[in-house]
Amino acid sequence: MTDPLTHRAPDDDPVCRYGYDLAALRKHVADVVATLPERCRMFYAMKANSAAPILRTLAPLVAGFEVASGGEVAKARGAGDVPLLFGGPVKADREIADALRVNVTRFHVESPLELHRINAVAAAHGVTAEALLRVNLAGPFPTATVAMAGRPTQFGIEEPALAEAVTTARSLPHLRLTGFHLHSLSNNLSADAHLDLLRFYRDTVTRWEDEFDLRCAVLNVGGGIGVNYADLDAQFDWPRFAEGLAELVTTFPAHWREIDFECGRYLVAACGRYAVEVMDVKRNHGVDYALVRGGTHHFRLPVSWQHSHPFTVVPVEAWPPGLPRPATNGPVTVVGELCTPKDVLARDVPVRIRAGDVLVFSHAGAYGWEISHHDFLSHPHPEHVFLG
Repeated sequence: MTDPLTHRAPDDDPVCRYGYDLAALRKHVADVVATLPERCRMFYAMKANSAAPILRTLAPLVAGFEVASGGEVAKARGAGDVPLLFGGPVKADREIADALRVNVTRFHVESPLELHRINAVAAAHGVTAEALLRVNLAGPFPTATVAMAGRPTQFGIEEPALAEAVTTARSLPHLRLTGFHLHSLSNNLSADAHLDLLRFYRDTVTRWEDEFDLRCAVLNVGGGIGVNYADLDAQFDWPRFAEGLAELVTTFPAHWREIDFECGRYLVAACGRYAVEVMDVKRNHGVDYALVRGGTHHFRLPVSWQHSHPFTVVPVEAWPPGLPRPATNGPVTVVGELCTPKDVLARDVPVRIRAGDVLVFSHAGAYGWEISHHDFLSHPHPEHVFLG
């Protein structure tokens, strides 16, 4: 049976498309959610992939969506009346107002000034906005690909300033402080390390409750559960994590009515593939290159994270008569069609590739198309195919 992702009909343009397996996505997310213990809820971080078919697939399965812009609020509402958590380091008054109009569940607040902004907009609408304070903890944290806390970043409120932020939040009449948001890292691959991180969160927040004489109703532990692009057979051990989480949650204070996760990459990465046709193969200064129709303007994740993204080769036997057909047995570096040497998808891969073959990059469902500079050089966009 022909794979609709890699098939090229006669006289068609070269293969360049994303394919998403919605049935596999549905099963994976349903399995993850089913293993969460009582009080734990899974929200989907829309920034990973906000395509409408993805959102419609996930809406019945997750507790809601985590959004980070007014545009994401609008996209989320297009998928149904799902609960929304509004995060992100910059929120304009118009975005806050739009979120309140569609009954956003709560805001994740990143500074004292933002507390005042949300309070003022809420007052103008005659409502009270629920908020969590996002805190940039001092750490220490497990090793992960990206750190948002434990060092200087634009995210959250540093711990020495937290007392002032709590006092401010409590003083504002149109804002209700219900807890804390502690998203500290991205792409952690160790289940045991992630459980240790949650223990650290537990101990830290219980200390804050005593220090500030408050009771936390909601704790958002962020996302940060990762995907191993270097070794696809060594992924985050979710069953082990879920088993440990069930025991760990019993040690959380009973008045913490919600422990919220907001995963993106871990939920959707595996459902997506990116297929590109090899347009040429050549050697330059001792290095073999496969040049493809596509590149980092479609799939920026590899260059963004500076890794060599995994792919498989789909051999294509058809080739125009009379044309030379260059090939390499590797190692080969896969590059795109952009006029920059940074347009690299994979490096030094020991594999046979010919012009006309199709390369399929796996685990492309998260932070691929979403973060790419689509219109650089004005090349055509890839197709997007949703199956199942």
